[in-house]
Amino acid sequence: MLSGNGPQKLPGPWQIMLLGDGSPTRHLHLLTGHEVEVKLIAMQSEKTPTKEAPAEVKELNPPLLRRQVWLTCNSQTLAWAESWWNYQEAQLHLANKEQPIWKSLTQGRSELFREVDGLALVKANWLESEFGRQGPFWSRHYRFFRQERELTVIREVFSPKLEQWLGPAPRS
Repeated sequence: MLSGNGPQKLPGPWQIMLLGDGSPTRHLHLLTGHEVEVKLIAMQSEKTPTKEAPAEVKELNPPLLRRQVWLTCNSQTLAWAESWWNYQEAQLHLANKEQPIWKSLTQGRSELFREVDGLALVKANWLESEFGRQGPFWSRHYRFFRQERELTVIREVFSPKLEQWLGPAPRS
């Protein structure tokens, strides 16, 4: 699926959203015409990543910080995201905790490289409650690199409400 040649073909707009290397917060803004608001859920140190964390989190230098947010546009919750950081890197790059990561990382016009590492369909009651829809939901996780070094690992889960802009997506 990551190569675009999987057994289940995603429609073009969903491929761009899930597999593209653009900023999802920028995409959400362009799709909806509304600024993306970041609602911070938690931001705390994490001694060891949970077993549900992407394997790539283990490649970050401890101590780690984990940040979880809801992404909303015009009062619609369109995504949930979490990120893992080396604690010192987080202090350097996440000064404004309510700002999208992409804005924080590109303020100095530094070059970044994004690598999508995995796609999944996830189902969780707490996501269904917030999205107001039944799962499963499309999810992806990726890493940002700067100067050939991992900067952060990010996982995002997207609401099916995005289908009003992107068209239907298979969810089985």
